[in-house]
Amino acid sequence: MKRQERGTSLAGLVDGGHRLLAQAGVSTPLNDARLLLADALGCDLHQLDQALLLDRTAQELLMNEGGCRQADGFRSAALERYRSYLQRRAGREPLQYILGHAYFRYLDLHLGPGVFIPRPETETVVQAGVDALAGVDHPLAVDLCSGSGAIGLSLATEVPGARVRAVEVDEQAYRWGELNAVAQESAIREAGSDYQLLLADATDPATLSDLDAQVDLVISNPPYVPKDTVPSQPEVRDWDPDLALYGGSPDGCLLPCRILDRAMILLAPGGLLVMEHDAFQGPAMVAAALERGYLEARTHQDLAGRDRYLTARRPVFAS
Repeated sequence: MKRQERGTSLAGLVDGGHRLLAQAGVSTPLNDARLLLADALGCDLHQLDQALLLDRTAQELLMNEGGCRQADGFRSAALERYRSYLQRRAGREPLQYILGHAYFRYLDLHLGPGVFIPRPETETVVQAGVDALAGVDHPLAVDLCSGSGAIGLSLATEVPGARVRAVEVDEQAYRWGELNAVAQESAIREAGSDYQLLLADATDPATLSDLDAQVDLVISNPPYVPKDTVPSQPEVRDWDPDLALYGGSPDGCLLPCRILDRAMILLAPGGLLVMEHDAFQGPAMVAAALERGYLEARTHQDLAGRDRYLTARRPVFAS
């Protein structure tokens, strides 16, 4: 079979996508082009990279997959899909929305417009929660401002026997969280855990009031971006829901402080709060926790060495 022109080879497709995304200001253009092409062709990244090493064409890769996928019509549709993906990504639509999913710890989460995209730094927040529940028999945990479900579902699938209650106020985000909860039902059962998602205001005293003073862990990634600070990245500024971003005050601390208030009531004596915050908010969050009567309040760093989350404990005895 005659070799196609370089522009229609896999290497040419990746190169063209790389250049287009780089010109659009995408921070990881080569990685994104590879992921988008693999998805468009219906293969995984390992298969694409192997075909690239062998200097294959798209048609050759699809033929190796076998069946009707080698048909010219399928190839044309796949390439058109790739071009559409590139145009969307060049318009700075988040990669995760285009692909429809993203990996977070051990989860593959469904994502799309209307839900906050979980960040890698939040994985350290989850680890703090997992560590806190280690050795606790059938622990009860509450995930406030749950969004896609990344935090609460991680707890439910990683902590055997965990009882997790998740709360999300935004209807669009709730629907994505519900979709992810259904997708993880088998893993939750295998862990012997229970997960329930509630559409409600996490800061309302009536929300989960039946659990007041019973919860081992309250964990949260609340909105905390300062009200007048507009993120510079188009993927964040133009696509992440405002309700999941902005903390409701000039310093971004209003909603996190309301989570502090609600968590103090939910937590059992000696229970732990783990809450994500912005890199500059650590001292303010520690002070706010101490003012509310928490003990052992301190901020912790993420893997990049930036202050990322607060831990604070409800006193065992009332003062």
